[in-house]
Amino acid sequence: MSTQGNEQAVQDWIRKAVANNDVVLFMKGTKSMPQCGFSHQVSQILNHLGVDYRDVNVLDDMGIREGIKQFSNWPTIPQLYIKGEFVGGCDIVREMFQEGELQQMLADKGIAHETATA
Repeated sequence: MSTQGNEQAVQDWIRKAVANNDVVLFMKGTKSMPQCGFSHQVSQILNHLGVDYRDVNVLDDMGIREGIKQFSNWPTIPQLYIKGEFVGGCDIVREMFQEGELQQMLADKGIAHETATA
């Protein structure tokens, strides 16, 4: 999808992606081939937990790459959303996973996952 040059279209597309998928990871690369270490770590955590998630490769579209930062008011990629709520980036997700908070959030929001620990 190309959204170059139309910020409103980008924001609408991001809003729909977040609304229509229980778990969305905006990342560099894809879940099968992450293109940066931070994206790889978050996708590994989600895979470890057996979470079914939508991956959005921000490297495919500069509009989305910049737009997601505006959408969340968060400066870095990856960005994880669960049931429409911005969770955070790599450090936050990793810390939540290690503390069991990510698993609890998934459970609270009714997202199927393994009850694996860090």
